Amino acid sequence: MSFQAINPATGEVLDGIFNESTREEVDQACQRAAAAFPVYRKLSGEAKAQFLERIADEIMALGPELLERANLETALPLPRLTGERGRTTGQLRLFAQYLREGSWVDARIDTALPDRQPLPRPDLRQMLIPLGPVGIFGASNFPLAFSVAGGDTASALAAGCPVVVKAHPAHPGTSELVGQAIRKAVEASGLPEGVFQMVQGTGVAVGMAIVEHPAIKAIGFTGSFRGGKAIYDAAVRRPEPIPVYSEMGSTNPVFFLPAILKQKGLDLAKAYVDSVTLGVGQFCTNPGLAIVKQSDGGDAFISQARLAMTQTQPTPMLTKGIYQAYTSGIEKLNENSQVLVASKSDSAADGFATAQPTLLSTTADVLLEHPELTEEVFGPSSLLVTADTKEEMMAVANGLEGHLTATVYGTPEELADYADLLEILEQKVGRLLINGFPTGVEVSHAMNHGGPYPATTDVRSTSVGTNAIRRFARPICYQNFPDALLPDALKAANPLGIFRLVDGEWKK
Repeated sequence: MSFQAINPATGEVLDGIFNESTREEVDQACQRAAAAFPVYRKLSGEAKAQFLERIADEIMALGPELLERANLETALPLPRLTGERGRTTGQLRLFAQYLREGSWVDARIDTALPDRQPLPRPDLRQMLIPLGPVGIFGASNFPLAFSVAGGDTASALAAGCPVVVKAHPAHPGTSELVGQAIRKAVEASGLPEGVFQMVQGTGVAVGMAIVEHPAIKAIGFTGSFRGGKAIYDAAVRRPEPIPVYSEMGSTNPVFFLPAILKQKGLDLAKAYVDSVTLGVGQFCTNPGLAIVKQSDGGDAFISQARLAMTQTQPTPMLTKGIYQAYTSGIEKLNENSQVLVASKSDSAADGFATAQPTLLSTTADVLLEHPELTEEVFGPSSLLVTADTKEEMMAVANGLEGHLTATVYGTPEELADYADLLEILEQKVGRLLINGFPTGVEVSHAMNHGGPYPATTDVRSTSVGTNAIRRFARPICYQNFPDALLPDALKAANPLGIFRLVDGEWKK
């Protein structure tokens, strides 16, 4: 079976025919990845770093063709795609630097204490090693940075794991171009072809064939709750259950405290709407929920936010299906008679998959009675919730499920008074912000892009930043090994010059 990409701005069927991978082809891809693992896992940090940098170079060598194809398949503007390409290559290079430094393996050494009483201690040395072949699902909303060569692929390859990528069917041409770039890097680096494999498909069967394959030892996924949960359920039902790192969405609540709204509420209202509609609301960090305490400043903020929303422009979403899910989500919210449409874009939403930005409103007591109102509606909308008292704001925070982020806007004095709100939110999210909107996720060593369920299937992990490498590694302890047989990271002379925890003290 074959399929073609569709331009979401026009509905035009694009050039290029892509074949749906069969179960046999998925099996072959996974088997090749398994065959490559014994070779790839032994590569030095320097060799893997050079490989990741070569991937980045090959992606850049694709030139305008990559951006133009991604624009046709996603309707994302070229400047946005140019920035996303930079993020994609930048995170590959960041992981290369991380590998060269080398301390990520978390080497720990407890030297032998043969004379210890009542029992001697053996020589114990522990470090992280790669898990094995990893299945990666490309995301719809980031055709480059969370796709074929995105953060999941980069972190898995950095850990020493071959990858089998399921390309997202919304941008198969873009995926194929990036896949070609990675394959060139594999060949130029003299690596087995199984280090990188990619399959295509529009249905769930292709993805599930990866999840269920015995050669696959972990899964990385970014997408809907329904898709991520189905993958997780399938993975834990396997004869050998495997870890699934699914990032499944979030409404990223923002709490606006009264004093700061009195000072700068009009400016914050415009910034809030800009954050809601950034990228047509198709970032996993757009603020889909705002809680405002009743006050004169709060009333002015709400009025200004309503005005700002009327001035936004309808824009095509990534696919017709995503657009239909967005409109269905708005309709579902409107089924509650106590949820009102506060405002929406004054411009007509003409086009194949063009979404109308919308601001809805309700009260804290309604939200507490109907917690389903906090569920994500993926797209350019947000629910404004007014609270009469601090206690109501606290109750809303307590009632939240897991989210990727939460934000509190307040003056220094207010933030001190609302310290208990911050303590609640610490238990609800993976990233907690003060006086800043969550859209925009820095790729860095300290970033955490994850959160409690249902935002993700594993609250202990991040899908952005160098700590993402740990998802695809496991600890192993070597007891009483001769020095010559130990990995370099654990040898007595520390030939890699990395930081190690030696008898309880970090040292090189």
